[in-house]
Amino acid sequence: MSNTSSIVVFSLSGFNATVNYKVTLFTLTVLSYCVILVVNVSLMLTIILDKNLHEPMYICLCNLFINELYGTAGFFPKFAFDLLSDVHVISYVGCLLQIFVIYSYVYVDYSVLALMAYDRYVAVCRPLEYHSVMSVRRTAVLVALSWLVPLCCDLIVVTLTSTLKLCGSHIEKLYCENWAVVKLACGSTRVNDIYGLFLICFYLGHFLYILGSYVQVVKSASKSREGRRKFTQTCVPHLLCLLNVTAALLFDVMYLRYGSASVPQSVKNFMGIQFLLIPPILNPIVYGLILNKIRGRIISLCNTHSN
Repeated sequence: MSNTSSIVVFSLSGFNATVNYKVTLFTLTVLSYCVILVVNVSLMLTIILDKNLHEPMYICLCNLFINELYGTAGFFPKFAFDLLSDVHVISYVGCLLQIFVIYSYVYVDYSVLALMAYDRYVAVCRPLEYHSVMSVRRTAVLVALSWLVPLCCDLIVVTLTSTLKLCGSHIEKLYCENWAVVKLACGSTRVNDIYGLFLICFYLGHFLYILGSYVQVVKSASKSREGRRKFTQTCVPHLLCLLNVTAALLFDVMYLRYGSASVPQSVKNFMGIQFLLIPPILNPIVYGLILNKIRGRIISLCNTHSN
């Protein structure tokens, strides 16, 4: 046990910039989390309860919404509690758990988006083979892998971090982030760095695969009016979702790698929570507004209740 950390709690100094705005930020946080819960649960239940939506694309969407709920649950409750607290700390075990949830949330997001890109590629470029390629069994296997692979990858991340002996307990963020913990290590972090680089390359491959798939989809869709209609109705929301998630993550990466001491802590905080705030709100709204089947189902439900 000599190689493991003796740190019991970590301090989160990102909250130093929130002291004068506790009530306002708490109110906005609770409202944001309520919006996230309502929009994601509403669309998730719409897909689950409507048998007409039990298709590969909507099954993937349902998993995307479940993942939004999973990831935000690892951040918002603790964040809201800390906003009203005078002591901003998190236990060592709680920190590792938060790292696991937030990181796996990001990995699953990209895995599901890659699966959705594959589904749209088959639907647009190989329409006659769609039902045989995206069978119920294959869809179930691919969805399961889109969760299992990221969770296993993140389990290795947390395991490697837990073996480090730490010489500090000060994290300059609003939540526990793996790189911030690794930087506190007393000794070599070469294994962590190599594995981190591997994961970056692995999920960069996901991103490039998604872009490549949509390049093929655009080429195929441009050949016919029906193809262009299908692309606009089903692929554009996926691309908007991808850009939404990627842009939010880039803000966090910029904050981690290039954050200057001269940048106000409030700006750093905002950049650091973009990917936990913007995508979970915008993604379900985008899909709910653009996808005809989901929008039509929600409208019919609203009309039913109003009558």
